[in-house]
Amino acid sequence: MTVHLAKPQRGSVPIHAVDRAQFAALTQTLDPAARRWLQATGFTGAPDTHALLPAADGSLQAVWAGVRSANHPWALASLPKALPPGHYHLGELGLALDLGAAAFSWELGGYTFDTYKPVRREPAQLSLPSTPATQRALILAGASATTRDLVNTPAEHMGPAHLAEAVRLVAKQHGAKFKQVVGDKLLAGNFPAIHAVGRAAAEDRAPRLIELNWGSDKHPRLCIVGKGVCFDSGGLDIKPADAMRLMKKDMGGAANALGLAQMVMALKLPVRLQLLIPAVENAISGNAFRPGDVFKTRAGLHIEIGNTDAEGRVILCDALAYGAESQPALMIDMATLTGAARVALGPQLPALFTRRMELARELVDLGLQLHDPLWHMPLWHDYHGGIESDIADIVNTGKGPMAGAVTAALFLDDFVPASVEWLHIDLFAWNSESRPGRPAGGEAQTLRTLLAHLEGRFGVV
Repeated sequence: MTVHLAKPQRGSVPIHAVDRAQFAALTQTLDPAARRWLQATGFTGAPDTHALLPAADGSLQAVWAGVRSANHPWALASLPKALPPGHYHLGELGLALDLGAAAFSWELGGYTFDTYKPVRREPAQLSLPSTPATQRALILAGASATTRDLVNTPAEHMGPAHLAEAVRLVAKQHGAKFKQVVGDKLLAGNFPAIHAVGRAAAEDRAPRLIELNWGSDKHPRLCIVGKGVCFDSGGLDIKPADAMRLMKKDMGGAANALGLAQMVMALKLPVRLQLLIPAVENAISGNAFRPGDVFKTRAGLHIEIGNTDAEGRVILCDALAYGAESQPALMIDMATLTGAARVALGPQLPALFTRRMELARELVDLGLQLHDPLWHMPLWHDYHGGIESDIADIVNTGKGPMAGAVTAALFLDDFVPASVEWLHIDLFAWNSESRPGRPAGGEAQTLRTLLAHLEGRFGVV
């Protein structure tokens, strides 16, 4: 924890936040020595830059920090690892930063995945008042950090059983109910598609459906589904080495789904929450599922396997069908589903699919407002013919390389009844390169946007 909701410690150093527009006028109010020092350092108030202002005795008198705006969620993210170790607080000069944005950006600005490699130095510490805004911000930052940790953990230590344990611990923390259906019991429970994808893995990495339930029966039901492929070799349609290198992150949808569930429970949203994570390892052995196989799913549809490396939609179809049986007011699935979505939108923009255009526009606008973006893509039903099979109801791959993210979403659409409002989010769950507060590695994407939508939709306690 790098943010402390308490009064500043003795000797704490003030941080004055400014933007470029304000800085030039503000410098005129400073004493000449301070003005000359800031000019000599080249500080102009540019975002993600800072200047250390010394006192006459050589100690640190203040920090000047450039920000994009007073309420930007990454306003102070560059500072915790860049400032000298010690204690800081917000100063009175410059912009009056939004306290929630300050807490969120500072806490995640100090994030490091340190399970295997200790940090070289502790990040700087920030003291802030304890307010509803700062408390909420630390809940969001904590869930985001947990999401990153799960995605960053290598597959050796994040198999289906490890992922189930992570969900169990979150359930225990929030008084939720936890259960899982494991191995051949998936067949008895009518989850044949999940079983088919995961059956080739070692016994201690058996496939499973993980379930968490929380909240009062009197509240609207919210179902969150996350793709939990804990490692994806591609199966018998094996991936080349460069495509397999990052496949520990193929459970990024599950990690993000769990992160969103954490936020919902910690903030006590008035919903009846069901979290579903089909967790598998797509491995290769003598009993691996094969191209050309046909499986009957929980929904009764028969699916043909066109390619074993399109396994995510196969496990999701059983989970979506199961979640829809309770007729939730809203169902959200999150999945690192297609490379096609990344070709179209890159790593920073998750693809959003939904049946209602006005809902999509609302979410896109909300994401832009919160600097937690996602982008609407079409459920173009004229492309459904591309996933229709000659020997089954549908096939898990399209007939060509075009519109791959759309045909994957259309595959899932077949398993969600028209009566259920549904959001499908095809995300990357990974930062390819570092930015302030967002180091290269696992990432929580769209969680703040989805949470804000849920609060607006269902209300807050």
